[in-house]
Amino acid sequence: MDDESAGPLTGLTVVEAGTMISAGTAGRFLADFGATVIKVEHPETGDHLRQFGPQKEGTGLWWKYLGRNKQSVTLNLGIEDGQVVFEDLVSEADVLIENFRPGTLERWNLGYDRLSELNPGLVMCRLSGFGQTGPYAERPGFGTLAEAMSGFAYLNGYSDREPLLPPTGLADGIAALFSTFAVMFALYHRDVHGGSGQYIDTSLTEPIFSLLGPQPLRYDQLDTIEKRSGNRSTSSAPRNVYRTGDDRYVAISASAQPTAMRVFDAIDRPDLKDDERFVDNERRLENVDELDGLIQEWMDEHSREEVLAAFNDADATIAPIYNVEDIFHDEQYRARDAVVTVEDDDLGPARVQNAFPLFSETPGEVCHLGPGLGKHNEAVYGGVLGYDEETLASLAEEGAI
Repeated sequence: MDDESAGPLTGLTVVEAGTMISAGTAGRFLADFGATVIKVEHPETGDHLRQFGPQKEGTGLWWKYLGRNKQSVTLNLGIEDGQVVFEDLVSEADVLIENFRPGTLERWNLGYDRLSELNPGLVMCRLSGFGQTGPYAERPGFGTLAEAMSGFAYLNGYSDREPLLPPTGLADGIAALFSTFAVMFALYHRDVHGGSGQYIDTSLTEPIFSLLGPQPLRYDQLDTIEKRSGNRSTSSAPRNVYRTGDDRYVAISASAQPTAMRVFDAIDRPDLKDDERFVDNERRLENVDELDGLIQEWMDEHSREEVLAAFNDADATIAPIYNVEDIFHDEQYRARDAVVTVEDDDLGPARVQNAFPLFSETPGEVCHLGPGLGKHNEAVYGGVLGYDEETLASLAEEGAI
C-alpha cells in the first residue's frame, strides 16, 4: 500500500509459512489491510496453490487471489542454512502464521519455544486439521475432512440424499477468519495490556463447528439431532429456493412474523394472513408443504424480474440466486466497488473481490495480485535483514533460498 492509502495494519510485519488455503487466507486478510506479509515458499515448488485449481496459461488463479498484497521469498526450511534465515525473519516479525502438520517445525528446531526465545513478543498462529493436541493432532487434515467431522456436511443437503460437501474451501476460510481475529486479540493483549507474545492453536474443525448454531445445546437439552432439510429451515417458514416462470431462481427468508405477512402481500394473497395454517411461525412450519406449494404456484406465473419487483414493492425479503456473472453486473455490488480491477504482470487487467469490510478512514486495498516465486528475495533478505550480495549468493548456492 502507498502512504496515502495506508491500511490500519500498516507497520505490522507478518511471516506466512504455509501452503494452500487456510494460512494463505489469514495472511491475505492481514495484507489487505496494510500488514507487510512476507510469504515463505520452497525454492523449487513454491506454494502448492500456484499449481492448484484453474490456470490461465500456467498461471494459477487461486495463487493470484490468495497471494495478493504479499511479498514472496523462497526459503528451504528443511536445511540448516534455511532455518537460520527463518530465525532472522521471525526475529523481525510481529506475527508468524503456519499450517504445517503438527510437529514439523519442531523437527526443524523452529517450534514456538525456540522462536519465542528469539522474539518474546511473537504471536504465532498455528493452523492444522485437528489442532496441535489430541489423538488426531498428527493426522493429515484438509478442509473436506473438517467439513465432514464438524457436523456441517451432515446438516447440508436434502433428507433423502447423501450429506453434501461445499464446493469450495469453506472450513479453511472460516478457520482463517477465526485465526485473523485471534491474531488481533493477541496483539491487543501484547501492545495494549503489555503482555507477552503467545501462540494460537486453530484447527480446521472447531471454527466451522462453532458456527453451526446451538447443535450441542439441542442434543444436550432436548436429546435431538437436527436433520438435513434442504433449502428449508427447521426454525422458520417460508424459507426456501423457488423457481420462477422463466426458469430462474430466487431465495426467500421470512424469519420474523411481519416479514412472513409481507410475503402474502407480495404473492397477491393477503387472505392467507388469516388462514389458520399460516397465522404464526409454528403453524407455518407444520404446514410448510402447503405454504411452499402456494408460493411456487404464484412463482410459476411470473418472471424473476416480476417476482423481485412484487416482493420489493411489498417490502418482503427476497434475493435472486446469482452466479458470478450476475454479481459482475449487479448495481449494488458495483456501487460498493465489491469487484476491483488490478493490473497484473501475468494476467493483465484482472478483476477480483475487493478488501472487505469497508472502513471510513483506513480502508483496505488490493495493490497487486500474487507475485512471482521469490520476487522479493532481494528486497527482504537484502533490504530488511541486511544480507549482502555474497551472503545471498552463498545461500542460493546451498539451496537455502
